Amino acid sequence: MAGNTFGENFKITTFGESHGAAVGVIVDGVTPGVEIDEPYIQIQMDRRKPGQSSVTSPRKEYDRINIMSGVFEGKTTGTPLFIMLHNTDMKPEAYNDIQHSFRPGHADYTYLMKYGIRDHRGSGRASGRETAGRVAAGAVARKLLEHRGVSVVAYTKQIGGIRCVTFDEQVIEQNPVRACDLDAAARMVEKIEYLSSVGDSCGGIVECRIRGVRPGIGEPVFDKLDAELAKAMLSIGAIKGIEFGAGFAAADMLGSEHNDQMNSTGFLTNNAGGIVGGISNGEEIVFRVAVKPTSSITVPQQTMNIAGKEQTIVTEGRHDPCICPRIIPVVEAMACIVLEDQLKRQAAMHDR
Repeated sequence: MAGNTFGENFKITTFGESHGAAVGVIVDGVTPGVEIDEPYIQIQMDRRKPGQSSVTSPRKEYDRINIMSGVFEGKTTGTPLFIMLHNTDMKPEAYNDIQHSFRPGHADYTYLMKYGIRDHRGSGRASGRETAGRVAAGAVARKLLEHRGVSVVAYTKQIGGIRCVTFDEQVIEQNPVRACDLDAAARMVEKIEYLSSVGDSCGGIVECRIRGVRPGIGEPVFDKLDAELAKAMLSIGAIKGIEFGAGFAAADMLGSEHNDQMNSTGFLTNNAGGIVGGISNGEEIVFRVAVKPTSSITVPQQTMNIAGKEQTIVTEGRHDPCICPRIIPVVEAMACIVLEDQLKRQAAMHDR
């Protein structure tokens, strides 16, 4: 009802603000009896946390998770999982000078219009810090998907106009931007560091590949698999667009080019990105998301305050000059959550 819960049979509710006491998630619908522990979830948290390199925010949050319920003797109980992460490196005073001003690109104005009140400390609930709970829940979903033979991997495809030419999955975690091409990664880092030095930021494109999803998963009309994935991705604050398979390039293709023809061994192409009619066809599910430039920059910008007075603003604080490297585990997490939810819905349909 308030937009803080996602999913139907595998359901998550996140809570907390950027500079509040803690953030976290409640996960309901977890299969009982699955071995899971804090170190397994921590692997994904460490990929999302700030302070990883010169191209991420210098904020030092260790993002140590605490599983408060839902696990007994190392196994899930089937009852709600309550996972909490305490914030330890808050600096709300960095936002005192702009607490009555609307920062361009941020949700300051829209939150105030909706609620009549807003938390100005690092965007509060609208901060990327909210995604920590998603990543924790996504790690749980990932563990459940492993038992089904499903894998999810995302990576940087493009940053600041620099695009990966080759694809090598082995190098994704070997460079600070999590790109699939080491040569492109080096140029991406150079550009991000330059933009950071002049107080600006850039965006990019993240691609995600999902393997092992059998044909027949997804609902045929309003809850299409690609529609649910799109909703999940667009619920991430920095993402402004999504495409599947050939995506927007399909607009310039002929039907004879775009249609994925078949022979006795399966599909000959994958322009559909693994989903047809909202239902998986057994091919690799491929989608790309557009990540906007970080809104918090020190370049002077024109805005107004809550009294309607025009002013020039500079956003101080600790921010990522490019969100792509840290958004990748969030993209993977939301994809895992959608898949586990859809697979449970499919199982429930056959149980009826």
